[in-house]
Amino acid sequence: MSRLPVIVAQGGVSSAGRTSGFHGYRRLILECLDDQSQRDTLSALRTLRNLPVDSSRDDILSGTLIRQLEKNLFDSQAIPIHEAILADQGTEIILRGRRLPNPLPAGWQLEKLEDGRVKVRIEGSQQLMVPSIRQSLVGSAGQLPTGFAPEKLYQSRHHPRSLAMTVFGASDVIFSSGMDWDAIKQKLGPEEVAVYSGSAMSQMDYNGNGGMFQARLLGKRVTSKQCPLGFAEMSADFINAYILGSLGGTGTGMGACATMLYNLEHAASEIRSGRRRLVIVGNSEAPITPEIMEGYSTMGALTTDVALRNLDGLSDSENPDWRRACRPFGDNAGFTIAESSQFLVLMDDELALECGAEILGAVADVFINADGYKKSISAPGAGNHLTVARAAALGRAIAGDDALRYRSFVQAHGTGTPQNRVTESKILSETAKMFGMENWPVAAVKSYVGHSIGAAGGDQIMATLGVWKHGVIPGIRTIKGLAEDVHSDHLNILLNHLETGADQMDLALVNAKGFGGNNATALLLSPEMTGRMLKARHGEQAITQWQHRNESVTQQQADYEKRCQTGEARPIYQFGKGVLDGNDLELDDSQIKVPGYGKALNLNVENPFWKF
Repeated sequence: MSRLPVIVAQGGVSSAGRTSGFHGYRRLILECLDDQSQRDTLSALRTLRNLPVDSSRDDILSGTLIRQLEKNLFDSQAIPIHEAILADQGTEIILRGRRLPNPLPAGWQLEKLEDGRVKVRIEGSQQLMVPSIRQSLVGSAGQLPTGFAPEKLYQSRHHPRSLAMTVFGASDVIFSSGMDWDAIKQKLGPEEVAVYSGSAMSQMDYNGNGGMFQARLLGKRVTSKQCPLGFAEMSADFINAYILGSLGGTGTGMGACATMLYNLEHAASEIRSGRRRLVIVGNSEAPITPEIMEGYSTMGALTTDVALRNLDGLSDSENPDWRRACRPFGDNAGFTIAESSQFLVLMDDELALECGAEILGAVADVFINADGYKKSISAPGAGNHLTVARAAALGRAIAGDDALRYRSFVQAHGTGTPQNRVTESKILSETAKMFGMENWPVAAVKSYVGHSIGAAGGDQIMATLGVWKHGVIPGIRTIKGLAEDVHSDHLNILLNHLETGADQMDLALVNAKGFGGNNATALLLSPEMTGRMLKARHGEQAITQWQHRNESVTQQQADYEKRCQTGEARPIYQFGKGVLDGNDLELDDSQIKVPGYGKALNLNVENPFWKF
């Protein structure tokens, strides 16, 4: 019998705000909340954005979700570039002597002038690169809330943006769990813990790989940090080294837009098998750079300002509706890029009960399939048909036909591209027909927060867990109707919020379709269904004991939320603290004792294969 991977905490940040406390989700359906919940989320956003206490509702909300590109990362109207020009025979340039290239280009003749200057005469024609600027074709993005700067919350020391977001997001998930992590480690051995987190694009801003590639072309030097901090799995490395102090499993999956679900699959399968008992799983992506955006827009994937104007019949002098840039399943022209950092804590069912953890839901499984042979590597293929069908089949096996048909919904990949609206809607429609769904609810959270590439699955899970807390599935409110080529039979592609009640949906399918044939679909179980499964396996007494332990967890969560609301909360960043080496370990041929962990690492292992 498999162990059940239970979701016990969520944390992070996106353009919708802080994930913990369900605030990121609440921003999506703010008008559906009661007055107190609205005030709490507005306060959380105001604090995150460092706004004055008397800020208006409109002021607070204006700097969230998809919107016009701001200038905190770069000026989209004046992106620095180099233009190639041809210098003719006899061209003369006056330079400062200390800035001369070494070796000199062929054909340069020098004449020393006063004040250390040098006249350069170019013999023959020569190509030169001169600074210029260009305007971005794309004017919208799902940026983190205006005024929020994660690198300013701790001693970041020139960290790439996605790693600063990791420090915030991983700290948020740990604090919001409400549990004493030192006490949890006393119940575990180091090999029973793992961290799986990374970035599908790696760290591509100037403090990471981007700067390493750009430096010499900009007349600068590569720093000692840009190369190591650029590795794709560095998010997990930071959590181990500066936040959790874990000596357990580590790394990241890589699957383009399905990367978060790849990490979730790794975590869930290891918990089910008993190899791990606690896993932090997530992704942190900061792809809003001029180079990445130009790459996606050149391949026709990003929606441009011109395309938005054409969709809405606007003139060249009118501003596009940047808020409605992402339009899944409607008339659309491309996706809207975004940044996000999303994390979950998973525990096996026994450990979750023993720790009094909050039960947010469970991960039944994550199914991954490639597309097989392809013509265009970025085009969708057959693999997603398999993953969605497999997830639906498991939902039926666990909860029964009625639960799948009437008490399940889909968090679609829903990018806002013409190809996606056709292919994904066809897959979902055919799956619904196969399994007997007549009006299967379909949501698409990217219409609010944009497409955060590797972290996109985390945004979808954030929006799913919120449904089970507040009972509202966010509708796709950036479209006025479905496009003519969308397959809608057996589907209820939500154009407005759907109020379901907090305990009316048992199952959710979270779908991802990544470039290259990286398809993944996760089946999540509601807290209510998870609770019924825990009671059936562990008994009434165990649930009663869990409820008593959960009281202190709930109090710690409330204390953390209060610190966040007042701006007192700070990320965990333990630089140089608790560093271990071999001298700190107690070793013999049967076990290794690691400081901080209650259980030793067992070396008395059996041969897992056959004798020969």
